[in-house]
Amino acid sequence: MITPLMPLEGIDDWERRLARQDAFWECAILDRPVVCMTIPKETSERPRPTHRSHTSYPSYKDWWFDTDRVVEEAVARVANADFFGDALPYAWPNLGPELFSAFFGMEMDYSADSGWGIPNLANWSQVHSFRFSGENPYWRKLVQMTDALLAAARGRFYVGITDLHPGGDAIAAFRDPTRLNLDLLERPEEVKALLGTVNQTYFYVYDFFYNKLASAGQAVASWPGIVSTKKWYVPSNDFSCMISEAAFEEFFLPGIIEECRHLEASIYHLDGPNALRHLDQLLEINELNAIQWVYGAGHGRATDWLHVYQRCQAAGKGVQILAEADELDTIMRQLRPEGVWLSVSGIKNRTEAEAVLRQAAKWR
Repeated sequence: MITPLMPLEGIDDWERRLARQDAFWECAILDRPVVCMTIPKETSERPRPTHRSHTSYPSYKDWWFDTDRVVEEAVARVANADFFGDALPYAWPNLGPELFSAFFGMEMDYSADSGWGIPNLANWSQVHSFRFSGENPYWRKLVQMTDALLAAARGRFYVGITDLHPGGDAIAAFRDPTRLNLDLLERPEEVKALLGTVNQTYFYVYDFFYNKLASAGQAVASWPGIVSTKKWYVPSNDFSCMISEAAFEEFFLPGIIEECRHLEASIYHLDGPNALRHLDQLLEINELNAIQWVYGAGHGRATDWLHVYQRCQAAGKGVQILAEADELDTIMRQLRPEGVWLSVSGIKNRTEAEAVLRQAAKWR
């Protein structure tokens, strides 16, 4: 039995917004491309839980692991925002970008802003002990947070899947990126064997949370901000900025293709100028729907990278673009509207948001 999607209170056209985002995966548009704008309300409806500052906890990890804090902040964030265009309220449980590796016994360290793994595969003779366990404390905390967000989300927001990094990023966390670079030369078979174990575990983890959310009537969301009825996710390999095209193709491209085939829709997170060398290989993946190009701080704005978005469109892939409002004219002149998912920043109020939507409606 299929669970019907949960309606969202206060957003009368939530189904239409989802339909536009569903069309994005097929490089199609219903009436215009996806345009998302989220701005704070002029008057806060729900105060943020300032009493839960990280300074009041014994450690940063305790602050990150406080499920009640996470839920309170998510509810306040949604209540205090207006969602324009195709933006939909969502929240996802975040325990750091290397959380997936922690499911194999790796410990995490935290700051106020992020978390990172403490490498734990000092010697390849230890690799046989690297197994996922449902009793893992990071796994149990993630399940608890997801369930708590689901309980708070009813009618308010959709609950997303956390940031998962299998493949090369998972092993780079176990080993340290510099060591893994040497391993590709000195221990290639061990690396490939561990990749197989890691990637199969990823499929289990993803399906576990996808099924949990689907049975609760949730659309699928995650950290990129896309909210869709499709079974979608974000293949990535940030480690790839350190390796050649040949190494990427030999070690990691097969796993990325498997990830795409496991899903109904996918958007590859291409992170940083040094990862651009792999773009052509990614664009050849038939099952990959879109590219999220993250050029990084200090590397200009979206309109400085139109040539990258044009390459993606020429290959029949969608693009997610995070742009400022004054870039919209240039983007509309240089790119096709089909397959564009656009987040517009710099919007101050409803009047400006409605002007952007009128402009985007003329994009042909």
